[in-house]
Amino acid sequence: MIKYCMTYLCAALAIMTLMFSEVTAQTKPLRIEITQGVVEPMPFAAPVFVAENTAARKYAQELTAVLAADLVGTGLFREIPNAAHISKVTNFNAPVQFADWKAINAQALITGAVSVSGNKLIVKFRLFDVFAQTALGDGLQFVATTNSMRRMSHKVADAVYSRLTGETGYFDSRVVYIAEEGPKNNRQKRLALMDYDGANVRYLTDASSIVLSPRFSPNAREIIYTSYETGSPRVFLMNVDTLKRRILGDQPAMAFAPRFSPDGTKVVMSLSERGNADIFMVEVATGQKKRLTSSPAIDTAPSFSPDGSKIVFESDRSGGQQIYVMSVKGGSAKRISSGSGRYGTPVWSPRGDMIAFTKLNKGRFHIGVMRTDGSREKLLTASFLDEGPTWSPNGRVLMFFRETAGANGAPSIYSVDITGRNLRKVKTPTFGSDPAWSKLLK
Repeated sequence: MIKYCMTYLCAALAIMTLMFSEVTAQTKPLRIEITQGVVEPMPFAAPVFVAENTAARKYAQELTAVLAADLVGTGLFREIPNAAHISKVTNFNAPVQFADWKAINAQALITGAVSVSGNKLIVKFRLFDVFAQTALGDGLQFVATTNSMRRMSHKVADAVYSRLTGETGYFDSRVVYIAEEGPKNNRQKRLALMDYDGANVRYLTDASSIVLSPRFSPNAREIIYTSYETGSPRVFLMNVDTLKRRILGDQPAMAFAPRFSPDGTKVVMSLSERGNADIFMVEVATGQKKRLTSSPAIDTAPSFSPDGSKIVFESDRSGGQQIYVMSVKGGSAKRISSGSGRYGTPVWSPRGDMIAFTKLNKGRFHIGVMRTDGSREKLLTASFLDEGPTWSPNGRVLMFFRETAGANGAPSIYSVDITGRNLRKVKTPTFGSDPAWSKLLK
């Protein structure tokens, strides 16, 4: 168990479920412990932020709603609705009436104010421990343009989440994915970009050619992906702002499953020749290639460790799909998966402590996690088809896609935390598959 403590508020995070113990500040700290058991989220209150001028009114309510939705979406927190509030916050600098918030069992209180000057949006907020009747850290202020309102909400939510759990947040991030439309036998696919919660969808390509496996660069400004626009699968590099793209290096063979190195200077991918797929390293700047595996097996889906020293990948060299780890220099590889069934699409956690994967066992697909040595395997989901996990920036949540069965089956994007609970569907305008999460935005 990993414990993160603050004055009169302690969040203990381990990989199980949440139990809440309610005590007073005069006796001992409030405590959130994740253990095997029934989930009881921490109640919090977030009164609508004060609009400090007329122009801010249309932003204050939506900003507060997005902030609350971020926190509730984690499964760790429960919002006390505004209708239950006794106190009404009409002045950001007015003293907090802690007794009123304690009476409705709010453990945490978030107050804020919004002002607008021209196209500049200014948001300030404070977080309070109601039982201790004290602020948790200093108040913060964010300044951006008015069209960045949702980002401001996510930034406030990240700050609150961090103070209440001791961990980095993940709300101010983006996801690139494959947007799909049309019947199953003639599905149109486009690259699309969205906020982590499915908002602000932006299409990066048209549907003129099949696209697969988009992945973010470490700075979230570029993506790599596989496209069939030349007739055979090739790996492309695209700037998400300008949409300029190019084929990455010389790819005489079929190329697929690309992924950036932690420093963004290299890409690992599979190149297939004469039915055999091996893993290669490609320099982004020069396109120079280096072979990392050489076997009659199919080696694919490589992913770097966060320190860039190792690569995890899937291979059928043992007769069925399993997960292997090797040095970034190539050479011998060690098999780490040991359970029954087939394993694929391994992805190293940004924390470096786990590897996520897809597993097929007894006709059911699962998203799972294991330690980097293959121990402590845990299956988080089960369905007709769950595939393609990607990690949140803080390594505590996974996003993946789930496809329904039958002639009309279609994919949708889901998220689940690493306890295996809080499974949620991410709302997108169309069908969605193969998501890839960015790091926190700058």
